[in-house]
Amino acid sequence: MGLKEREKGVILIGVLAVAFWSFDYFYYTPQKKKIMNLKAEIQAAEYKMKESTVFRKGVESIELDVSRLEKELQGHHQQVLRGEEFRTFLKQLARDSARLQMKMISLAPQEEKASPPPEKKASSSLPYRRVAVHLVLHATYSALGNYLKEIQQLPFLVTLDHLQVERKEEMSPFLIVTLELGVQVYSLEAG
Repeated sequence: MGLKEREKGVILIGVLAVAFWSFDYFYYTPQKKKIMNLKAEIQAAEYKMKESTVFRKGVESIELDVSRLEKELQGHHQQVLRGEEFRTFLKQLARDSARLQMKMISLAPQEEKASPPPEKKASSSLPYRRVAVHLVLHATYSALGNYLKEIQQLPFLVTLDHLQVERKEEMSPFLIVTLELGVQVYSLEAG
C-alpha cells in the first residue's frame, strides 16, 4: 500500500511538529529557565557590588569623620580650663558684661557631680570635670547678642546649656537674662 502525497505531507508535518515540540520541551525551555536563573544571579551580584561600593564609601567617610573628630578632641583638650584660667574666664565674663553696659545680678559657678558608670567605677576617671556657671543679667537685646558672640569666640570649651529671657515693663529697655554655661575644667585630682 502506497502513501499518497497528501498522506506523506501530513506525516511530514506531524514529524516536524513532534520534532519542534521535542526541541522546545527538552532543550529550549530548560535553557530558557537556566538563562533566567543566571540573569537573576547576575542582578543579585550587581546589587551586592553596588551595596559593597556604598558600604566602602560609608566606611571611608566614617574614617574621615573619626580622624576629624580626633583632631577636634585634641583641640578641645587644649580648650579645657585649669584653675587659674577658670578664674580668668569668670573675670572675663564680668568684664564683658560691664563693657557692654549689662548689669550682672549674679554669677555662680557650681561643679556638677557626675557619677561614673557602674561597670567602670574601678577605672580612672577623666582628667577634667564639668562646671556649670549660672548668670543672671540685666541687658538689652543687642548687648545680649554681642555678649553671646564674645562667649562663643573665647578660646575655651564653653557650652550654652540654658538661656531664658524675660521682659518686664518696669525695667524697659532691659531684659532679665538667665544663662547657664557649661565649662570643662582640668581636675588636678584626676590629672
